[in-house]
Amino acid sequence: MAKVEFNNRVFGGIVIRSINSNFNADFTRYPRTLPDGVVYSTDKALKYAVKDYFRKLVGENSLFYVKRYNENLNPLTLDETYRRLFGDYQRTKGKQKDEEAIVRLHILTNLLKCLDVRLFGATFAGEANISIHGPVQINHGVNRYPENELYTEDILSPFRNPGDERKAEKEMSTIGNQTNLKEGHYVFHFSVNPRNTFEFYEMINKDKTQEEKVFLSDDDIAKLKDAFNRAVTALDSTRKIGTENEATIWIQLKKESKKMFPSLTELVNVTRADGKVQIDCRGVKTNIDYIAIDVESVEVYYNPSDTVIVGLEKGGIVRHFNILNNLEI
Repeated sequence: MAKVEFNNRVFGGIVIRSINSNFNADFTRYPRTLPDGVVYSTDKALKYAVKDYFRKLVGENSLFYVKRYNENLNPLTLDETYRRLFGDYQRTKGKQKDEEAIVRLHILTNLLKCLDVRLFGATFAGEANISIHGPVQINHGVNRYPENELYTEDILSPFRNPGDERKAEKEMSTIGNQTNLKEGHYVFHFSVNPRNTFEFYEMINKDKTQEEKVFLSDDDIAKLKDAFNRAVTALDSTRKIGTENEATIWIQLKKESKKMFPSLTELVNVTRADGKVQIDCRGVKTNIDYIAIDVESVEVYYNPSDTVIVGLEKGGIVRHFNILNNLEI
């Protein structure tokens, strides 16, 4: 089945639940906090989870910005990564400016063959300098749960520290520590704007047949939506276990719409009631109503067994899905 180009703009939010976990530590290994003590996460932590999910789903050969190693277990450089995926840089003979333009176009074409570049863009500083403003942009996530309770616990290592043989501790096992967030619910705002890369596709597809053309497709967006729903849960590393996908709100506008949508981070609040997490989206619904004529669809992904969505009840343009198996409820 032929792929279809995706041209709709999308706004939305991703809610990540973190229980006795540390989703995004700073360099002191503490959960990151704003000056007022509110826990937050950078967009990089969520993007890492998404790319790791892609790597498991489609394989690393369809991705550019993932860590790869040489035979000495050293990470590859940017140029080494490019050569491993696409071979040597294309060389041409002619005027220097013409040659540079051809090389840049060839690199651009290859980069946009990678799923992560088509979605998130790229800053490429190798044989040529190329900057691609990706269609998918993700803001920092902020804990919208009213409490920001951190705790630290000691961890005993099975190994002795030989650092100073004169100290009494030389015969003792090493003691470390880790700090977790007791409970948090990070809310990330995201947007999808295919117009960000429109001019690049115009350049690289100019002389290509329909089968050869490269573009952001419906299939790419389906993979992105799947990753937004599952990537953090699937990551499940030692420090991130206890952190999982909780909900995704996907607001898709009609192709001709020029409307904007405010950050969902400030429009979503999270509390607990009756043993379930309550995600209050009434602020989101108010803003949807303002531009309802421009909205093509609203999808809410969550697990109804332990989560309640307030303000986006099923009906009209709103559709609810079970985040665990994507069956409509």
